[in-house]
Amino acid sequence: MGSTANWIGWALGSASFAALTAIFAKIGISQINSDLATFIRTIVILLALAAFLTATRQWQPLDTVGGKTWLFLILSGLATGASWLCYFKALKLGDAARVAPVDKLSVILVAVFGVAFLGEKLSAANWLGVAFVGAGVLLLTLRV
Repeated sequence: MGSTANWIGWALGSASFAALTAIFAKIGISQINSDLATFIRTIVILLALAAFLTATRQWQPLDTVGGKTWLFLILSGLATGASWLCYFKALKLGDAARVAPVDKLSVILVAVFGVAFLGEKLSAANWLGVAFVGAGVLLLTLRV
């Protein structure tokens, strides 16, 4: 159970910071272009991560990173950048309370992609949860 609690704590931290990201970004982009806002955010992230790696002494020689790792981290970085650009544009145009849930459709896509490309297995209960996420997103985005 210890390892489960460990990743759950980090995942809850991620969700909490993602929520703050939406709120802070919505306020921050009110007076500027969403793409410039994404650029500024990226610089802040780079500086914060460099400080964190330095403080925790986690830097390692870049030549120890294999080619496949480089490829997939670069692809992940490009996907992250595209996601951020889309997210900030959506926040600029829409309500944070509606944009963030639609962004979380990624939960459904990760489940599908994990099964399709990584060979992961999901139970019937897991798939029901995926369906509930989809239904929740739908309910959160309706204007009633």
